[in-house]
Formats: sequence, C-alpha cells, structure tokens
Amino acid sequence: MILLRKMRRKPSGMELLQRLLVMLTVLSLLIAILIPLWSLLSKAFLDNKGSYIGFANFLTYFGTPALTRSISHTLFISIVSTLIAVTLAFGYAYGVNRSQIRGKAFFNAIAMLPLFAPTMMHGISLTYLFGNQGLITTGFFGHLPFSVDIHLYGPVGIIISEIIYIFPQAYLIFITALTVTDFRLYEASESLGAGKIRRFLTITLPSIKYGLISAIFVCFTASFTDFGAPQAVGGQYNVLATDIYKQVIGQQNMSMGAVVGIILTIPAFIAFAADRFVERKQRSILSAKSTPYRIGQGKWRDRSFTVFCWVIALAILTPLVTTLYASLIQVWPYKLNFTLAHFDFSHVAAGGLSPFWNSLEVSVLTSVIGTLAAFIFAYFIEKTRYLKGLRQFGYFLSILPLALPGMVVGLAFIFFFNNPNNPLNGIYGTLWIIVLANIVHFYSVPFITATTSLKKLDREFELVSESMRVPFYKTFFRVTVPMSLPAIIEIAVYLFVNSMVTVSAIVFLRPADFNLASVSIVNMDDAGDTAAAAAMASLIVVTNVAVRGIYQWFVRKVRRRTEAWQTHQ
Repeated sequence: MILLRKMRRKPSGMELLQRLLVMLTVLSLLIAILIPLWSLLSKAFLDNKGSYIGFANFLTYFGTPALTRSISHTLFISIVSTLIAVTLAFGYAYGVNRSQIRGKAFFNAIAMLPLFAPTMMHGISLTYLFGNQGLITTGFFGHLPFSVDIHLYGPVGIIISEIIYIFPQAYLIFITALTVTDFRLYEASESLGAGKIRRFLTITLPSIKYGLISAIFVCFTASFTDFGAPQAVGGQYNVLATDIYKQVIGQQNMSMGAVVGIILTIPAFIAFAADRFVERKQRSILSAKSTPYRIGQGKWRDRSFTVFCWVIALAILTPLVTTLYASLIQVWPYKLNFTLAHFDFSHVAAGGLSPFWNSLEVSVLTSVIGTLAAFIFAYFIEKTRYLKGLRQFGYFLSILPLALPGMVVGLAFIFFFNNPNNPLNGIYGTLWIIVLANIVHFYSVPFITATTSLKKLDREFELVSESMRVPFYKTFFRVTVPMSLPAIIEIAVYLFVNSMVTVSAIVFLRPADFNLASVSIVNMDDAGDTAAAAAMASLIVVTNVAVRGIYQWFVRKVRRRTEAWQTHQ
C-alpha cells in the first residue's frame, strides 16, 4: 500500500490545465443554459411584483378557457402537420433513394430550400397564393374560369405552413435511414420468393422504424413550438407560441408568459427524451457488414416517383417563387409591373436596410463565436480523460437546448440577464445577448456534429502526443482542427443560416434601436406592409442560398486536402 502511494505521481501542469478547462466549459454551459432556465421556472411562481404566489399563475391559466384552448389548438396543428409532413417526406426520400429517377441532386436541393427561409415567409407566400387577393383564390387574377378558396387564415393556413417548414427535417432523417439499410436482407427475401410489397413491409419499414419515430418526434416538436407560421396566417386561431408573444409583448405579463413557456416546453421535452432513447436504439442495429442498397429496374416505379417528386418539388418552389414575384410587383394585384421599390424599406416598419445588415452582423458573430464554443467545448467533453462525471454533466447540458423552444430561451434570458444584481446584466439590451441567445438556441446540433467528428479521430493522436510530452493544445491545432475542418465549416454555415431566419429566440431580446431582418418581417406584416415583408424574406433566402453554395464549393476543396493522406498510391 505504501509502495502504491509512492508510485502515485502528482498531476502535471498540462493535466491541471485540462481539468480547469473542463470545469470552465461546464461552468459556461451552466451560466448560459441551466441558470437562465431556472430563472424562467421560478418566475412562473411569482407575481409581476416579484412576490411568491405558488401555483396561482397556473390556476389562473387553466381557469381561463381562452388560454387553455390554445393547448388543444397547438396539439391539433402539430399532430396533423406531423402526420402529413412525415408521410410526404418518406415518399419523397424513398423516391430519391430507392428509384432511378433523374435529377436526384435537384430534388435533394429543393427539399432543403425551406430551411433557408424564415417561417413567416411560408405564411406570407400562402397569403399571396390563397389569401383574399391571392393568385389561386382569384383564378390568376381572373384569367382562369375557376378559383380556389381554402379559408387560409386559421388552422388550414398554419398546417400548410408548418408542413413546408418541417418537411426538410423529416426528409433528412428518412434519406439517412434509407441509406444504411442492409441489401443482403433483400437478396435473401427475394430468393425465398417474397414479393415487393412483402419486402417493403417486412424489411424496409422495420429497418427505418427508429428513423420514422425520430422524424415524428422532431417534426412534432418543431411544429409545436413554432411562432412564425401562426403569427402570419393564424388569424384569431391562438396557439401557445402566439400566447407567449401576446402575454409578454402585448400585456407585459411576464409571470403568465413564463407559465405558457413552461407548458410549451413540457411536450417538447418529452419528445426530446423519446427521440434520444430512439437514437440510442438506432445506433445499436447498425452493422459494419451492411451492404448498400442496389436499385433494380422498374419503369413504372420510376415514372410514379418522378411525378410524385415533381409535385412535391413544385409545392415547395411555388410559395418561394411567389414571394419573390410579389416582392417585385408594384401593387398586388392591381399594378403588376415590376419594381424594386419594396426593397427600399425606408417608408415601412423596417426603417431601411439596417435590419438586414444587423442580421448579417449578428449571424456572422453567432457563426464565428458559436462554432468556436461548440467545437472547443465538444473537444474538452469528448477528448479529455479527466473529471468523467463532470464531462457527462456537460454533455447533458449541451444537448438540453434541443428540448427548449426558441421563445423559452428568449424569455429565460430576459428573466436572468435583466436582473440588476446579475454581474452579466451589462449585455442586456445589446446585440451580444442576441448572439448568445442564438448560440444557445442552436447549440446542440453543432455540438453533436463536433462530437461525431471528434469520435472519428483515433484517441492514439492524444495518447502519442501525451507520451511525447507534446502539449494538448498543439495537437488540437495541428491535428484535430485540420482533420475536422469540414465539420467545423458545416457548423459555421448551420449557425449562420439559422441565425438569419430565427424569430422566436430573439423577438423579446432585441433593443428598440436594433431591429433584425426576421423580426422586421413580423413587424411589417403586422403593419400591412406585406410586399416589403416578402422583399425582406427574399433577401434572407438569397443570402442563405449564396452562403450555402459557397460552403459547398469550399468544402469540396478542403476535403480534397484534408483527406489526401487517406488516398493509397
């Protein structure tokens, strides 16, 4: 025993530094995520003067029929939107992955387009298509002998907007799930005489069941917590997200806003927990021996999926093109000559182009700082060998924002940072709190992306460096960062695009003299400046598509250089 004690060595300076950095990582996550969330939770049990009143706010909420009706509205919208979007996304992904249709790259790109647009834009585009003066409602301004009236403002409009919004998220999950199917199972079943329908029911569906469940939970959560679509085309049909907005912005009732925020978080948190459970199950069924699916000949199959995919692609493209078209029309639908006047913004609620430049500034800062934070924090949680329990807690904090709606993040930041006793109170009312809110809101996906990339790197790099007494930070900059560069760039683009389109996390936080493009769309639409709102939304989409295009070009060059060592001569 004495000999063992003598053999124990004191931790080196590098080990102590790594332990300290792990502790600082977890402390940062606590301050940015958990403590503001606790401020929101505690606010629900106080009145607007700060006095403790127990569950009185909850009793008031559930005793008000107009408020509780929003829960059933939100559940109805989310369930219907999820079922339709998941069904359409599966068919679309199946056509792209399991048939020989032409233009797969085109269909894949079209499926991603809604990710580049604010959710408000989907509602605005539907207004131009199906509103009182809509393109389809009026039969293309009377040029067609028929018209279509779908009673847009209310649940129908919200559901259509939500389907467009959540479709690409379901599609991404399905296209991944269909890619990893083991073709050997199909060969064996075919040799046993199983028909196509039987193979689909006994092999395809079971093999993607976890992806299906995950898609349902992801889509349900996104639809349940969305603010943009209900705000644009909801009319008098209230949902939980718009209730928070009305309680906080309209009535300045912060305590009731906190109550609605907690109610909004509960289903999202349950769906998040279920999705994490499903993900663990999904990883366990993957096999390194799986062979890729080989597409056989099928003329009628390819024709059917070509038609189906074109219908879906047109359903996605039409609202986006309509919004761009409407932004270039002088007075819809009376003066259809083209003009760029709506891109001026000086005579509408936006007050000029400054909201767009502000959004660019915030998005760039969010992208740079968020990428550094996500990758560095993931490195200390994944690659270091010290303080295992603390690192596991840090991992939990890192994936927690997946369960937090954006409006809940915004409210939590108000309650936490707007406290005069908080040493960090100085960032309240500045662009930095918006940047921090964006980073926290979107942090989990970049963190998971960084962790996945780091897991692919052999731990031998760190062990060899340690044995050669090379400081860990040199290994980090010379080996880890260059080999993870594609993932780092992907994280940066993800944060930039989402920061440009988000509304919910920042609608409560922006200073009065610092407007943002996505929030100005809400303001202009409320003020009746729909054409200007469409113009601002079009600017956001064009910017995001351009950034994504530059990323695609740049990452191909980076991968050729970073993966060159893997090429055998």
